[in-house]
Amino acid sequence: MTNSAVQESNLFKPIKVGNITLPHRLAHLPNTRNRAEIETLIPTDLQKQYYTDRAKSGALLVTEGTIATPKLGWYPGVPGIWTKEQALGWKQIVDSVHEAGGRIAVQLWALGRVTPPALLKAKGMEYVAPSAVYENEEAEKAAKEAGNPLRELTAEEIHQLVTEDYPNAINLALNVAGFDFVEFHVANGYAISQFINPLVNNRTDEYGGPIENRARFLFELLDNAFKVADPKKIALRISPENQYQEPTNPSAIEDYAYIAKELQIRADQGNEVAFIDVVDGTFDLGSGSKNVDISKILENWKGIVLRGGRYTYDKDNKWKGVLADVNTDDRTLIGFGRYFIANPDLPTRIRDDLELNKYDRSTFYTNYNYGYNTYPFYGQKVDADPEEQRKGKPLA
Repeated sequence: MTNSAVQESNLFKPIKVGNITLPHRLAHLPNTRNRAEIETLIPTDLQKQYYTDRAKSGALLVTEGTIATPKLGWYPGVPGIWTKEQALGWKQIVDSVHEAGGRIAVQLWALGRVTPPALLKAKGMEYVAPSAVYENEEAEKAAKEAGNPLRELTAEEIHQLVTEDYPNAINLALNVAGFDFVEFHVANGYAISQFINPLVNNRTDEYGGPIENRARFLFELLDNAFKVADPKKIALRISPENQYQEPTNPSAIEDYAYIAKELQIRADQGNEVAFIDVVDGTFDLGSGSKNVDISKILENWKGIVLRGGRYTYDKDNKWKGVLADVNTDDRTLIGFGRYFIANPDLPTRIRDDLELNKYDRSTFYTNYNYGYNTYPFYGQKVDADPEEQRKGKPLA
């Protein structure tokens, strides 16, 4: 396969997403990071450089998970967007991304049962989740030692989350920070996914039981989002066969087909979201990767799909799997995480068949600049010192 096949593919043709036309179909997937200010969760100059560099190729960028409300937990050093100060910090990043020629979505994140209970206890907050089902024995032990046992969210708390807390984050993201899109994190064993998974959700009220109930929280979030934002600015990320932080959902195919149908019903009624971000592969350091069957999702949802999770670089075949997906279905965006971390100019490298930088997994979750903004553009020489541990400066 020659590189002309890449250049002439759908991958490098424009596509309309929501109300925005993107110059190509390569996107930066959300990657959890710890480069925000550790206490205030205000984004820093490190993040501004990171996203600005990756915007120079005109890509759609989806940010790292960003806490929508502290009520559902957080990690130290991850960003938030429930205060105006946090949003003003993000505004500097968004403005810089736009000036560089890119577009950007913020991923709204909530942790639920995977939050460190001692962290919550230190701030006088309760450890809550869709159900009082611990992730594992270690999590239960940590909760007991912290004196902060896991508690099921009440219906009243859920109502406040969907009508007040999330709309607040959406308003700050779109109207203060100026993001192009807001993406709900419905994947990887975090709070919204905890509602959907029947092995994690054991509620007996209107939020538990059949998928119509287990997906109720998600659709209440979306329907309330439509009241404060153009649906074409809303997106969501799902991981149908996720194995991380939760047992694999035994009814994943049926459950996510239902979710796709409900999204299409809303689209037919004039509330079409910008895109669905689908994790179409699973990865485990021990067993490797596995492709996920998302055919039922694609059958039931007619809108834009951002796919990512199973694409690896086979130099001899020159992105054969990527081209097969993007050319077969004209509504497809292709997302990369680890390759985009290591290659700020990834779309250019793919288009021109240039060698890729290798990523260093050991630096992914540190809180300093090395291994974050020290990957070179093609042809650039970067003299980075692994011992240099410069932390970021808050942007607000």
